[in-house]
Amino acid sequence: MDGVGNLGDLITRAAERWADRTAWRFGATGETLSFTEVEAVTRYLAGELSAVGIGAGDRVVLMAKNTLEFPAAWLALARLGAIVVPMNTNYRLTDATHVASLAGATAFLTVEEFLSLAGQVAERCPLLEKVFSLEGLLLGWRSGDSPREPAAPLDQAKPGDTSNIQFTSGTTGKPKGCVLPHEYWLSIAWTLQHDFPHLTDADVMLTVQPFHYIDPQWNVASALLAGVELVILDRFHPSTFWQSVREFQVTYFYCLGLMPTLLLKMPPSDEDRNNRVRAVQASAIPASIHRALEERWGAPWYEAFGMTETGADLFVDVDEHDELLGSGCLGRPRSHREALVVDDSGAPCAVGQTGQLLLRGAGLMTGYFEDAEATERAFRGGWFHTGDLAERDELGRLYYRGRTKDMIRRSGENISAIEVEEVLVLHPGVELAAVVAVPDELRGEEVLAYLVPSAPAPSAVDLIDSVSASCATELAYFKVPRYWRVERELPRTVSERVAKHELTQAGSLRGAWDSKEGRWHE
Repeated sequence: MDGVGNLGDLITRAAERWADRTAWRFGATGETLSFTEVEAVTRYLAGELSAVGIGAGDRVVLMAKNTLEFPAAWLALARLGAIVVPMNTNYRLTDATHVASLAGATAFLTVEEFLSLAGQVAERCPLLEKVFSLEGLLLGWRSGDSPREPAAPLDQAKPGDTSNIQFTSGTTGKPKGCVLPHEYWLSIAWTLQHDFPHLTDADVMLTVQPFHYIDPQWNVASALLAGVELVILDRFHPSTFWQSVREFQVTYFYCLGLMPTLLLKMPPSDEDRNNRVRAVQASAIPASIHRALEERWGAPWYEAFGMTETGADLFVDVDEHDELLGSGCLGRPRSHREALVVDDSGAPCAVGQTGQLLLRGAGLMTGYFEDAEATERAFRGGWFHTGDLAERDELGRLYYRGRTKDMIRRSGENISAIEVEEVLVLHPGVELAAVVAVPDELRGEEVLAYLVPSAPAPSAVDLIDSVSASCATELAYFKVPRYWRVERELPRTVSERVAKHELTQAGSLRGAWDSKEGRWHE
């Protein structure tokens, strides 16, 4: 890729080509950096991190919101050859400790808001000896100080060297760490430039997802490769989103989850079509509103499919957009990817037959961190098994048909049922707990928890309120169940495990407590 072998090479090349042009624009703070300044701040921060003993191969937790601190630290660590472990900013003590401990992190970089949490996590993780404030580390750069020389030369990582351990919820357990090499980001960036949407230095991209997700990170890499200005908002604000698109002259953005639905619910405006957007890519565009999205804002929306484990995989191109509008089609594999649909025996499915979607090609994760069994299972036969169901048509285009994974997908967030269950049973009033998904019109799926009390409770609502409050102190808000049932017992298998398939089949909300609305469902 034009001599680009790692993320550091991307930065150097971009600074040489686009120098004083705007690279990053932060909507919340108004701060802007040129491509030259991106090179400078990442070089400066790499020197500061090297001075406190962080170097190649070190695993470092990074917890920050959508401000300069996150992308600067991510790229500075990459330039050192260190490995970043992005931490979800909604995590609390239990889930944050799990991530830091499993990754074997030795340092924690964060901002003032999360310093106290970082210190508590460090107390639970013997290997985690260093906690640093990113604002403090960047003080000198903001004051114009000269950078320190790192202990080792920068930008020495090979394409296959690890840049991230990116945690994502697994199918049958707690979040697993996806080991992502530099090649992962370079492959995504390359395909965004050469396959679709053909990014150039005339584009302006917008990102609103939290930086601990892969999406803003591949936005950064793609913008550096193509010389694109990247606008970074603090988060997704449906009521002002298109105002920001107009203000910053955005030409391309990616979205997912509830974003399309929430945007369409906003009051129409005479300014809706006053924008420069030439392409929107989104995952799982609701087929029923696809045409309405395009008609409202006058911009084409293109379906795209990818995973944390695999990066960018499938897409609908311009020449098939009109035909596939509103069909739910995932499109075809990108140029660096192969796709296959197989039945339960592993044999390729016939046209129109539903089976599991398998992927292979360049830029995949190298495995799940320190989980050889899960890695071997995922990559058996040389293909990555997505756990998603799909079918192909006679032209080789793929259509999504559901999931095989025991995982809850709420508002675009993956939730491991087992992780939530383990926290629920920590409550002294709970003997047994099980968590399943229930359909939700707005969020896709919601979380329903079954509780078996360890002793008679004063009332079911009192127990639920107590367990819910306890859960909220240990887990991110989106993992806390909305719906609750208190039962005398739960169905068991012959091995004395909860028969969750029976709960899923019976997962009606009738008789369940809705903690959001404060009522029992009729």
